[in-house]
Amino acid sequence: MPTAIVTGQPVPGSSLEGDLRSLGFDVRTAADSAEARNLIAASPADARVALVDARFVGHAHALRLGLTDPRFPLSAVPGAVTVQGTARQALNRALDAQDESGGGTAVAVDSLPDRLVTALDADGTPVHRPELGSLVAAVPADPQARNEARQAVLAVDEEDVRLKSAVKSRDGFFTTFCISPYSRYLARWCARRGLTPNQVTTASLLTALIAAACAATGTRPGFVAAGLLLIASFVLDCTDGQLARYSLQYSTLGAWLDATFDRAKEYAYYAGLALGAARGGDDVWALALGAMILQTCRHVVDFSFNEANHDATANTSPTAALSDKLDSVGWTVWVRRMIVLPIGERWAMIAVLTAVTTPRITFYVLLVGCALAAAYTTAGRVLRSLTRKASRTDRAALALADLADSGPLAGAPRRLFARGLPGLAVPAVALLGGVAVVACSALTGFGGWLPVAGAVVYVLTSALAVARPLKGSLDWLVPPFFRAAEYGTVLALAARADVRGALPAAFGLVAAVAYHHYDTVYRIRGDAGAPPAWLVRAIGGQEGRTLLVTVLAALLTASQFTVALTVIAVCVALLVLVESIRFWVSAGAPAVHDEGETA
Repeated sequence: MPTAIVTGQPVPGSSLEGDLRSLGFDVRTAADSAEARNLIAASPADARVALVDARFVGHAHALRLGLTDPRFPLSAVPGAVTVQGTARQALNRALDAQDESGGGTAVAVDSLPDRLVTALDADGTPVHRPELGSLVAAVPADPQARNEARQAVLAVDEEDVRLKSAVKSRDGFFTTFCISPYSRYLARWCARRGLTPNQVTTASLLTALIAAACAATGTRPGFVAAGLLLIASFVLDCTDGQLARYSLQYSTLGAWLDATFDRAKEYAYYAGLALGAARGGDDVWALALGAMILQTCRHVVDFSFNEANHDATANTSPTAALSDKLDSVGWTVWVRRMIVLPIGERWAMIAVLTAVTTPRITFYVLLVGCALAAAYTTAGRVLRSLTRKASRTDRAALALADLADSGPLAGAPRRLFARGLPGLAVPAVALLGGVAVVACSALTGFGGWLPVAGAVVYVLTSALAVARPLKGSLDWLVPPFFRAAEYGTVLALAARADVRGALPAAFGLVAAVAYHHYDTVYRIRGDAGAPPAWLVRAIGGQEGRTLLVTVLAALLTASQFTVALTVIAVCVALLVLVESIRFWVSAGAPAVHDEGETA
């Protein structure tokens, strides 16, 4: 159980201790810093410890935000500070500084927690300070100030603030106006009944899988039910994040579930639509796989661009300034958010089209919409990058290298090309190599060796593209080009095989590899690094897998190629899933709640 140490003289009539107990703290009192140090030393080394000034006046939710968020080892609000894990050492150093400065007996004069936060800042230790908005958190210096603070507390509807803060600040139009007005209350209902975000996330997944099963029936009632269930799944998908923010229930397992289940739901639904269409005599597996490839490449563009500019210095751009200015004009905000077809708009569109049209029409509209959205966002980011004056860091270059997912085949050629390429030549070479292998696979008959030649060229160009650190203005395009090349090659070869089962097998392989790429993204976002090198080597790297499928297509018959794709898909899925699950349930995984794609 976490421990809260109330420092200083108790204040008659204060609700502080009751508020802290309601947040799950074991409350102790300390008259001075020496007594506080003894209580900290007596608490378990792996437990959370909070120091709170006895004169604190504020909302319980302000204390919740400041003292219970598991994502931050050090966090503070006025009059309170909390530590967990290795941050305990930093707090001890701050206490030592207080003793040396003679502050051990001055708790009644000023706030010990605030003095400790000042010492932590001086020590260079990062301290998280949550945005409180209209919530009150203060340490009044006299009775008049205390009365004013109490009046300020009473003037704010704490529950209303808590509900509003449970909703993401930047959401899509459909989510903001059609889902969140009631899903936040569903989140509160879940919190009051002890449900966890992980349980709601799992319910959302199960609902989406049932929707996919309904779509797979190929009947009109099944399609209608699938559309309704897909919307219900999205409501639950919004609710789990709102529940996590409402109750600050962030966990390593929750990060993994939230990061991967959205893609699993969407792509399982694509498969359900393809199965339903097949029952009606229409083969749309190529469209389903194309939609999955396009959507995954869109996300990789987002991830790569954000990582490239995550901590860039001198990061200015007139294009970005114009974008920020447009965000200040009400109607343009919603138009621009809808143009990119975020998950809320996308799922609503898919649900409606499923219910009233056919799977083929659904995929046609989805592909056109996602292609336009991808063109809009990518063009805007290219313009920003070309006009941006920025120096990209080693961390950004490492993140892009991890996202590139280069395997052992790129190692030897990369050493030959140690000098690398200048400027814009890096993404240009990556693009040309990808176009070569996909074109050779798509424009020749199945069983030829031209795709293998194209893959060999691709191995060389991909090695050349990553020979030097990816710090160029457009180097963030390299990972998306690699994704499009690998996935596109698998799609082209499976389509050329033209036998029953080839495209579904290709769908499974791309899904397994895409999971590995999403897993890499969310590890990087949690500052946990990329998957281990042995895993990347074991599954061949993106260039190795691309070469392998072209060689198999040349050596095997179409039916044998289908079996080979299935075996590779199963092997890749088992390896990446076992390692991913091991990592995300381990103690070293980051306790993050990534906001992911705009809903």
